[in-house]
Amino acid sequence: MKIPFIPYGHQWLANDDIKAVVAVLKGDWLTQGPLIDEFEKAVVKYCRAKYAVAVSSGTAALHAAFAAAGIGKGDEVITTPLTFAATANAVVYCQGTPVFADIDPRTLNIDPKEIEKKLTKKTKAIAPVDFRGYPAELNEILRIAKKHKLLVIEDASHAIGSEYRGKKIGSIADMTIFSFHPVKTITTGEGGMVLTNNREFYERMRVFRHHGVVKKPSKGAWYYEIENPGYNYRITDLQCALGLSQMKKFGKFIKGREEIVREYNRAFSKMPEVILPLEKPYAKSVYHLYVIELELSRLKAGRRQIFEDLKEQGIGVQVHYMPLHLHPFYKKKFGYKKGDFPVAEHYYERALTLPLFPKMTVKEVHTVIQTVKSIVSKYRV
Repeated sequence: MKIPFIPYGHQWLANDDIKAVVAVLKGDWLTQGPLIDEFEKAVVKYCRAKYAVAVSSGTAALHAAFAAAGIGKGDEVITTPLTFAATANAVVYCQGTPVFADIDPRTLNIDPKEIEKKLTKKTKAIAPVDFRGYPAELNEILRIAKKHKLLVIEDASHAIGSEYRGKKIGSIADMTIFSFHPVKTITTGEGGMVLTNNREFYERMRVFRHHGVVKKPSKGAWYYEIENPGYNYRITDLQCALGLSQMKKFGKFIKGREEIVREYNRAFSKMPEVILPLEKPYAKSVYHLYVIELELSRLKAGRRQIFEDLKEQGIGVQVHYMPLHLHPFYKKKFGYKKGDFPVAEHYYERALTLPLFPKMTVKEVHTVIQTVKSIVSKYRV
C-alpha cells in the first residue's frame, strides 16, 4: 500500500480564491490593471507602512530594493549565510558584494555582534533575514545602521504577518521584502512585494519593475523615456486577485500555523535528541517554517539517515538551508570556504524542516509527531 505523503509546505486555495481569479479572466485587465494597486494598498494597510510595489517574485522584489538603494560595483551588503540564494544573488545582480555574518545559535538569525565585525568603508546596507518567519533583532540592526549611515533592507520573505516589539514587519526597515510563493503564508502563485516609508525608493522601484519607463505627459500621452534600463518585473491582475482573496483569510492561516506549532512544541520539547530554536517574548513569528536541530551526540545516525527514513515514511522533510558560502559560486567568486561561519555550518549539519501548513489535518500533525519520535528512538544512543 502506498504511504500518504505530507509535504513540508503547501498552499490552501478554496472556491473563493478560484472565483476571484475567474472574475479577472472574464474582465478587461489581465495585467497592469487596477488590482495591482488594490493589492498593494491592502498589504500596506495590514503592515502599517506607507508604500508598496508589487512585482513578479520575491527575488524580483529583492533586486528592485537593492537597485533602488543604489547598490553597485564596489558596494558591500552584509547579510546572513543562512538564507535562500536569492538574498545574496540579488546583490550580485547589482554588481555588489554580499558579505556574510554568522548567525545567533539560538534564534538562527544574523547576529548583530557579527555584523559589526564585518563593517568596512564599502558597506552600504545590511540585509537581515527573518528566517522561518521569526524577526531578526531589528532594533540592534537599526542602531548599527544609523551609527554608520547604512540602509536596512529586510528580507522578510518568510515573515509577512510577523511582529517585532509591537510593530508589524513591513513597517520597520528602510525597505522590506515579501514573497508570495505557494509555500508562504499567503500566495499569488509567484509574486513578491517591497514595502517602504520612503517615497523616493517607492518611485524608483515602480520605474524599475516596468523596464525603466518614465512617462512624460507634458510631451504627449504616448511619450515616455528610459533614463536607466529596468526589468519586466510586473505582477499580473490574476495574481493580485488571488492575493486579495488570500488576504481575507490571513488570520485563519496564521492561527492554523500557530496551532500546529503548539502541538509540535509540546511533543518535541520533551525530546533530548531535538533542539528547538529560541523565541523571545517581544518577537511574534508567523511560522513559515518549523525547523529543528538533531542532537547528534545522542544518536547513532546522522541527519541524512534520519532524513531519508522520514521520507520513506511519507514525511516531507526538507533542509533550510545549506549556508550560501558553501555553494560553488560563492566559494569561487568571493573566496568563501568551509569553516568561515561555524555557527551556521553547525546548524546546517543538524537541521531538519518538518511539515507545516495551515491545511494540515490533526491526523497529519500527529502522524508527523509519531513518525519523528519512532525514527529518533530507533537511533537513540
